[in-house]
Amino acid sequence: MSRAPPDAAGDLFAANLKGSLLAVASSAFIGVSFIVKKKGLRRAGAAGPRAGVGGYGYLLEPLWWVGMITMLIGEIANFVAYMFAPAVLVTPLGALSIIVSAVLAHFILNEKLQRMGVLGCVLCIVGSTVIILHAPEEETPSSVEQIWHLATQPAFLCYMAFALVVSLILMAHCAPRYGQTNIAVYIGICSVIGSLTVMSIKAVGIAIKLTIEGINQAGYFQTWLFATISAICIIIQLIYLNKALDTFNTAVVSPIYYAMFTSLTILASAIMFKDWSGQSISSIASEICGFLTVLSGTVVLHSTREYDQTISPDLYTPLPPIYWHIQGNGETVKQKEDDSLSADFITVVRQDYFV
Repeated sequence: MSRAPPDAAGDLFAANLKGSLLAVASSAFIGVSFIVKKKGLRRAGAAGPRAGVGGYGYLLEPLWWVGMITMLIGEIANFVAYMFAPAVLVTPLGALSIIVSAVLAHFILNEKLQRMGVLGCVLCIVGSTVIILHAPEEETPSSVEQIWHLATQPAFLCYMAFALVVSLILMAHCAPRYGQTNIAVYIGICSVIGSLTVMSIKAVGIAIKLTIEGINQAGYFQTWLFATISAICIIIQLIYLNKALDTFNTAVVSPIYYAMFTSLTILASAIMFKDWSGQSISSIASEICGFLTVLSGTVVLHSTREYDQTISPDLYTPLPPIYWHIQGNGETVKQKEDDSLSADFITVVRQDYFV
């Protein structure tokens, strides 16, 4: 989208400010929801099949639903934020949810946040501030038909085709084989589908905003198509995000999901809405630097946190050494290190004696 005339700059700044505040509130709720849902998934996993291996017992866990409601509140705030501000501004602010989840995980989930984690939090805050100060001023489309025109541009159609092909490959081929061992599979699905979710949600949000302002958009089929795409994408995201949270540590899921999801969303928004059209090179460079600063903060935050000890440490307790001996009559026996050795035993130290 092109920039608005100078006389509308004040209104666009106010809209960006509203979007920023809503995005920050959204991050707080979503950060809390990560922790609450994780607790619910742990409880459900203790009583039956885990979500990571296809179990759906968490649907009967009240704590998981509390987390879902909290996330829903955060997503609603995020949804409204997209009505006022461009995705290039709203999406990177999601990093603040990582700070919230990191601090709460330290106290609630015993996923320890080390001292360097404070530096990661500071980097996220600094980067987010830079992004807010240099965010583009996006003119709101005047109808859902205009958004449909943007969505059917050849460039964005190519991106959608790429996203769908990658998602289908990850879901049909990679997830059954590598989902439990490679975090990029589940997070990749969430991120690629998530970039399409944001675009469709932004379209629905703008349609609702225009309808509230008196320009009814409910009569356009595009409005309902965008709403259907949003619902489908959100369901897919929730399924695979639950799998990722149940299979891997929150300290790993949050930053990787943020990095992949935000990068792809910024790319999709730049293609569809032309967010950077009309901006100076210095402003675009500042936004990119701000995003890289936030990304660096998430990496530092991740690298200084401990992993879940999901497997009993007793499994890793070293066993006492065992020595093999051959008696004079050729019979092979074994002894532990603390057993007394008979003078008649000959210690064998070469492995090829037993091949």
